[in-house]
Amino acid sequence: MDVIYVLIRKRARQIVFRFPPPDFYKDFSWAYDLSGKVFETDPVIRVLHAFVAEHLENDFGHGLKHAVKVTLDAGALMFIEQTGPDAGKHGVKIDDRIIRNVFVVQCAGLLHDIRRKGKNHAEKGADYARELLKTYPLSPDETEDVSQAIRNHEAFRESPAVSTSRGLLISDCLYDADKFRWGPDNFTDTVWEMVSFSRTPLSEFIAFYPKGMEALERIKSTFRTHTGRKYGPQFIDIGLAVGNELYEVIKTEFAHLL
Repeated sequence: MDVIYVLIRKRARQIVFRFPPPDFYKDFSWAYDLSGKVFETDPVIRVLHAFVAEHLENDFGHGLKHAVKVTLDAGALMFIEQTGPDAGKHGVKIDDRIIRNVFVVQCAGLLHDIRRKGKNHAEKGADYARELLKTYPLSPDETEDVSQAIRNHEAFRESPAVSTSRGLLISDCLYDADKFRWGPDNFTDTVWEMVSFSRTPLSEFIAFYPKGMEALERIKSTFRTHTGRKYGPQFIDIGLAVGNELYEVIKTEFAHLL
């Protein structure tokens, strides 16, 4: 990474770390913990995680760290959407069906950017996942749910219809978990890895900056699950606050390089 972006990323992280974590992680710590337990203990998820770690490239802002965060949040959303937001307070029983759906959405989370560097990465990733998962212990319906969720995870594009209610929920949980990353994560990691990969000059980066911030604002209205619609905008608002402050920092502290 160019030294100038190393310095700007350091300032961005300093700004991000002044903000508290989004309320999602406090209000649904129980769901996040359950998702983490599935992620850490399910033998198939462990094998798939190892596969993704080997095959997913990490130098363009959507590598393994991103995939794992999306996977854990998608699993948490799946728990919440199936049991209700107050399940953690009332000790609602988590049955095998719920656990299985969490497992399926975690498969989608791990694989959703497996073709990220290519054109039409969601479509190509969906096809890749469909073929790969034929060798894993998923039913044909579960494999198709994963594939359709990956196909539908991009923002600002018309999503093809999903064939089942379970598939729609898996798709929506994956989408929202992926878009949570457009908040503070955007400025701690994603942007800097992307500009490093693309070798974007600082002058070009700052010229595009306002348009990028407009895209962040637009994403607030696209969340799909009940939980995502309620909690997702806060992720984006934090990202917007960080981004606006960083923009002024770049124009002042780094003005001599523009």
